Amino acid sequence: MSASIPNQLKIYHIVHINNLPSIIADGYLFSDSEMRKRPNDGVVIGMNRIKERRLKLQVTSHRNLTVGECVPFYFCPRSIMLYIIHMRNSADIEYHGGQAPIVHLAADFYKTIEWIESNKLRWAFTTSNAGAYYFDDYADISELDRIDWQAVQTNQWSDRDIKEKKQAEFLAEQRFPWELVEEIGVYSQRELEQANTIIGSRLKNIRVTNQKSWYY
Repeated sequence: MSASIPNQLKIYHIVHINNLPSIIADGYLFSDSEMRKRPNDGVVIGMNRIKERRLKLQVTSHRNLTVGECVPFYFCPRSIMLYIIHMRNSADIEYHGGQAPIVHLAADFYKTIEWIESNKLRWAFTTSNAGAYYFDDYADISELDRIDWQAVQTNQWSDRDIKEKKQAEFLAEQRFPWELVEEIGVYSQRELEQANTIIGSRLKNIRVTNQKSWYY
């Protein structure tokens, strides 16, 4: 492993911009397990086959917790999942609208853990893709150096091992509060204006920024 743990460690969750109103109204992002209990009127951008698998995959650092019972985050923008969405050629994804309507919700890693623990929920991080049949996971900040931070931060991931390590995830049990979102990174001015309209004057603490470098 190489590269050190980032000083300002952020986590990123991607959603379709049309889902922002319902997320704001609920006040939370919910896990796939929780979303199955709710009316499904949002735009689904994930792989259905992998979502099914994640509902069964166990988080080994906790008892009786599956990946699908957690809200997933990456440790970087411009994820491999976003690339798959950008290419529009995956048979596993019903959504084929490209990357432009996808927004990044960015939050502080340590503030997130503080909130989770204060609400008696659980969290973990993985060192690779949590949708794979095998992955290592940890629930101790002192183990963060097990993540290959150079792989996480790279934009070159043709190597299979690097590709897996770039997909390290942070998992938040059950729900993640909207109030912890610090920044919404968008593809272009069009999405910036749309996001600002959705948010309105009620949520001035959240920055909406044009982050073209977070996209392909």
